[in-house]
Amino acid sequence: MIVNCWRAAACCWSAALLAACAGVPTNPSALAQQAQMRAAPERLIVLAVSNPSEPVATHAGSTLRGYDSLPRYAEGDAAHIALAALAAAYGLHEVAAWPIAPLKLHCVVFEIPEHSSRDAVLAGLAHDPRVRLAQPLQTFSTLGSSYNDPYVELQRGFAEVDAADAHQWSRGDGVRVAIIDTGVDVSHPDLQGRLSGQKNFVDDNAQTFRLDRHGTEVAGVIAAVANNRVGIVGIAPNVQLLVFKACWPLKPGEDAAQCNSYTLAQALVAAIESGAEIVNLSLGGPADPLLEQLVHYGLDKGQIFIGAVPPSGRTAGFPVDIEGVIAVDTEDRPASAAAVLRAPGREILTLTPGGHYDFASGSSLATAHVTGVVALLLSEHAGLDAASARQILRSTGDSIDACRALASEAVRVHCDRSASRLTVGGSNEHAPISIPR
Repeated sequence: MIVNCWRAAACCWSAALLAACAGVPTNPSALAQQAQMRAAPERLIVLAVSNPSEPVATHAGSTLRGYDSLPRYAEGDAAHIALAALAAAYGLHEVAAWPIAPLKLHCVVFEIPEHSSRDAVLAGLAHDPRVRLAQPLQTFSTLGSSYNDPYVELQRGFAEVDAADAHQWSRGDGVRVAIIDTGVDVSHPDLQGRLSGQKNFVDDNAQTFRLDRHGTEVAGVIAAVANNRVGIVGIAPNVQLLVFKACWPLKPGEDAAQCNSYTLAQALVAAIESGAEIVNLSLGGPADPLLEQLVHYGLDKGQIFIGAVPPSGRTAGFPVDIEGVIAVDTEDRPASAAAVLRAPGREILTLTPGGHYDFASGSSLATAHVTGVVALLLSEHAGLDAASARQILRSTGDSIDACRALASEAVRVHCDRSASRLTVGGSNEHAPISIPR
């Protein structure tokens, strides 16, 4: 009989061990505890009292021989009495409890009384000599980036600049980006909540403003909404965009567009007066003294201007010939100058008018990638100027790496991972500036 009892106990113990190894909860109320903690964390506190080591006495024959020879750490009598008294004094209801041997504490998750203020309860406990620790039950999140946007896996440029890892630290919150370009589809579902202002310096046609393709593409690369179960993710999905239309499409529904000194000057003034931290100029043309003066004025005010290198690779025209402007070219072309940054600009999936998506190429899209990355930097380091931003981006390698940029010493964050030309007209005509493709 003794042998049979011993075998039965051994079998039960083995079954318990197997259940534990298989991940079966040993406490049947564990799921209920977690459900309560997730349902109303704002009503819960963590309270700890001293719990000196008091090994629990073992009982002969209760477990396999030798197992209980090791002391176990549990709630001692003094801790039990103190916690019971505290619960009664403050009207607390126990949700879960556990001893912490290294700190010699016994901790309890308590629910506060229904009509009590958690801050008030914690304030009272903070002055109670029986309490070693009293705090809210905090909530934390993992730092991995995942998206429910269905096309994110097709975003080659987004992946190449390592925007997903960078989003652990920054998504561009609090940064305003002015886009001087064609119009933008302001009703696009992947831009909802991202647009805080718009102005048309070409005409008064709101319908054609929304149908313009090039500006919509640029806006999508920079700021497409993340985790809205729609489309793609922008490099800086939490920025605010200000759209200033200074260019008009040469044909409806196509990327090619032109601007002139007059429309661009008005748009630059608007961008400067808006206080936008970044001005995206995905366009290019000849040197222009008026526009140069306006850009210098903006630079002096601390704004960052980012411009596209034309298909020729020459940096002798507006805006990339202006000292202080961050010049950007596509990474698939040889570097045209030492100061030029390179970013993805080939077959970039982005937004198009009418709530659609398509692939586009050119230094305009590369410029938008860099604008997005600079917005991520500014969100973490508000005092960053154009020279510092360029230096940080150049330090990340041959092509822009957003995560490395954010991990730089400057922002104190650590990561795991055909040429444009001027058409000369009469004295009453404005010189068109082409958007580089």
